[in-house]
Amino acid sequence: MLARMGPVLLLWLAVCLGGTWAVDRGNFKTCDQSAFCKRQRAMKPGESPYRALLETMELTNTRLTLQLINDNNKVRLLLELYRLQGNITRVKINELKPLKPRYEVPDVLIREPPTEPLSLLSQDENGVVLSLGPESQRVIVSARPFRLDIVEGRDVLMSLNSRGLLGFEHLRMRKDTFSYKVTSTVASVWDNIKRVFSSSQADPEAENKEGTDPSNQAETTKEEEEKVEDGMWEETFKSHTDSKPNGPSAVSLDFSLPGVEHVYGIPEHADTLKLKTTDSGDPYRLYNLDVFQYELYNPMALYGAVPVMLAHNAQRTTGIFWLNAAETWVDISSNTAGKTVFGKMLDYVQGSSETPQTDVRWISESGIIDVFLMLGPTPRDVFSQYASLTGTQAFPPLASLAYHQCRWNYNDQEDVRSVDAGFDEHDIPYDFIWLDIEHTDGKRYFTWDPHKFASPKEMLQGLMDKKRKMVAIVDPHIKVDTNYKIHNEIRSRGFYVKNKDGGDYEGWCWPGSAGYPDFTRPDMRAWWASQFAYDQYEGAMENLYTWNDMNEPSVFNGPEVTMHKDALHGSWENRDLHNLYGLYVQRATTEGLIERSGGVERPFVLTRAFFAGSQRYGAVWTGDNAAEWDHLKISIPMCLSLGLVGISFCGADVGGFFKSPSTELLVRWYQTGAYQPFFRAHAHLDTPRREPWLFGPENTALIREAIRQRYTFLPYWYQLFYHAYHTGEPVMRPLWVEYPQDPATFALDDEFLLGRDLLVHPVTEEGARGVTAYLPGKDEEVWFDIHSFQKHNGGQNLYIPVTMSSIPVFQRGGAIIPRKLRVRRSSTCMEHDPYTLYVALNNQRTAEGELYIDDGHTFNYEKKEFIHRRFSFTNGVLSSVNLEPDAQFTTKSWVERIIILGASKPSMITLKTADGEENQLEFDFDASVFVLTIRKPGMNAGADWTVTLQ
Repeated sequence: MLARMGPVLLLWLAVCLGGTWAVDRGNFKTCDQSAFCKRQRAMKPGESPYRALLETMELTNTRLTLQLINDNNKVRLLLELYRLQGNITRVKINELKPLKPRYEVPDVLIREPPTEPLSLLSQDENGVVLSLGPESQRVIVSARPFRLDIVEGRDVLMSLNSRGLLGFEHLRMRKDTFSYKVTSTVASVWDNIKRVFSSSQADPEAENKEGTDPSNQAETTKEEEEKVEDGMWEETFKSHTDSKPNGPSAVSLDFSLPGVEHVYGIPEHADTLKLKTTDSGDPYRLYNLDVFQYELYNPMALYGAVPVMLAHNAQRTTGIFWLNAAETWVDISSNTAGKTVFGKMLDYVQGSSETPQTDVRWISESGIIDVFLMLGPTPRDVFSQYASLTGTQAFPPLASLAYHQCRWNYNDQEDVRSVDAGFDEHDIPYDFIWLDIEHTDGKRYFTWDPHKFASPKEMLQGLMDKKRKMVAIVDPHIKVDTNYKIHNEIRSRGFYVKNKDGGDYEGWCWPGSAGYPDFTRPDMRAWWASQFAYDQYEGAMENLYTWNDMNEPSVFNGPEVTMHKDALHGSWENRDLHNLYGLYVQRATTEGLIERSGGVERPFVLTRAFFAGSQRYGAVWTGDNAAEWDHLKISIPMCLSLGLVGISFCGADVGGFFKSPSTELLVRWYQTGAYQPFFRAHAHLDTPRREPWLFGPENTALIREAIRQRYTFLPYWYQLFYHAYHTGEPVMRPLWVEYPQDPATFALDDEFLLGRDLLVHPVTEEGARGVTAYLPGKDEEVWFDIHSFQKHNGGQNLYIPVTMSSIPVFQRGGAIIPRKLRVRRSSTCMEHDPYTLYVALNNQRTAEGELYIDDGHTFNYEKKEFIHRRFSFTNGVLSSVNLEPDAQFTTKSWVERIIILGASKPSMITLKTADGEENQLEFDFDASVFVLTIRKPGMNAGADWTVTLQ
């Protein structure tokens, strides 16, 4: 097999599978090695050549347009400004008359964002002031140099080009081409004719005409000509040459955030939650890459890119969404606002020159500037604003929130059967078992190895009989093989990405020589989706779901292990849309899983590469991590960062993909993963087997307990995902989201909240005897340890002694959380099981919570087939009321127990049901921890009822 793969792939495999377990940084560019980044970063602040031509301003009810001119080369840009519904401002900047169209990102916004009226407040020769409607919000456009400030009252919320780092490389003709020489000769003759017949002194419009003439769009001054640098028209990295047929086309813009010291987002990076300043190193890079064994705590690019940043201080949360799918670098610096940055006007607004400030600069290789300024003011407002643009997290099937068992690779059907039986034998629940690339016939996706997986339907039926499911990998690199149906169809339809010369682009990946389908094409995506139909994907059944890996795309012999930038997707280069490829792969796969069921069943698709909007199509994971303590720690800020930008369904490979974890690390990773949204164990081909029962009875028991805890909380997880689907709020969230005025929470990333009501501080230190958890909510909150029911006040750093069985988790006082304590072999087996309600009382002795129930797997919830109830406890009465009276669904589940934390002992408890019937209930009271347990109240989970404590 390996002999057929060729020398390039063998070399790559030798590096990957050999003893070198670390990223080779030399395979990936620094900013200095990326010509456009180096050029843009060399610009000096305070020297902006751009000014606004106020006489070109046009204001309609929905938008403002205004021309900008670069005084160095006379090239004009068109600024468009929109006020959008929901407190969002959109700013677009493009060339006024580009030589050819520049790429604008399609398919990411869920609709053309609805606008609201803009009105002109004042105008003079220095600028214009526009009203943004609410709260005395205004946009101030200054003319010379061009700058844009968004102001509310006396506060500047955000400034654009305040440091003068707007850069826009206009499309131009290459000087050493025949067409350029013809054009420049005609332009030169035209200039001479103009000089004879006109005088620039006599024509006040001369400056305006200059630059709008097409000949001027490609013209540069002598000074500009001298600035032509290496890398503008061709660039070489290692052995790869990028032909750059369109020449330099980079765009950049700076943003100043007065009063801000904490910024977050722009995943994916293996770094802290709070983004660091980049003055002394590389900017954060957004360029989807297959980075082998990535390093931690640096700004290198990883598998996905979401160009969204959140800024937060105790007064306000804002966001910047930079809609550009080309390679992007983000510089962050922090200083104090002063006269040199803001001038007299902002000194007046700020009232002090000591205000902290963060400055951010975005640099992209091509495309246009299209940026959405999400003005909050609360964290929830920003989540809602971003969701209104790119959509919310897809509502997943309930089973996908349970535990997943994976490795590269389960060897054959007997191996799958044996592992499945092992879970039953050791009384450990699981819902999905996964197959990696070795299950296919020679890395031909949509096929099965004829010897190892000869009867896939028999295997799937065996899982279905136990109410379990399978995920099989389908990667987007297609083996070039004329005996392979998928390849032949894609080639005959012309669906492959093309190389710069127009032939099918080929690169090396797992199958050897591979083609790459052009997923940017709607017809290609529709065809791909059709391949998941049961009559096309031989052996597939309704309990088979899909994993899209390697979709950055990974090209083993390509530059930076990815596709050449001058590869062609129709008329666009990969350079223009690179970061979108993975989103399109997942989208097409997701649509295929929906279509195969006639639109009835919810899909589950895991992707490695992603972009803004990927949340609409499924789950992501943090890629090829390692069995190291620091990789366990980094899983928390990596998933928190993704949640902040809309992607809630995130997890990390439990145990680490590369290397072999110590038993202690493996146990701690299960305990952490059990409280992260996507919960999957995965391991590399070369690592020893690590199913949960292979580490001795004690560790088996610890891992079993962690997984069982996950299953008891599935009703809460499901409700959180339903909420995320409706609101865009993250499931797993940093503490500052709920405690936005508490600076102690702003940089915390070793603990997190699930929804509002569970606080989790996993043990991520080797040999830990204790952890210190910050419990927020000084003078307001109380927190209950979910295991001991011990009560703790908010606003303190609590030291918690730990043993190997400890998972520090706290329920917020004031919250009611439904759980299912009868854990069975899979989540589907628990569908009709009863609920236990955990009622944690706050200082006011009240609490509230919700319960959401539907069938767990179809889209019928869109037809109002669900139960959504609110529980509330006040004045000694616990009640259940219907939140959606027009919804219709029935459940066999009932309430078997109510546990009230922080209670006092009642003399009597009565239940009153909707039909008016009253019954006394049995209860126990533990005075040592003030816990009241009400036994078998017995009401249906979908019914109205009240329980009264007397």
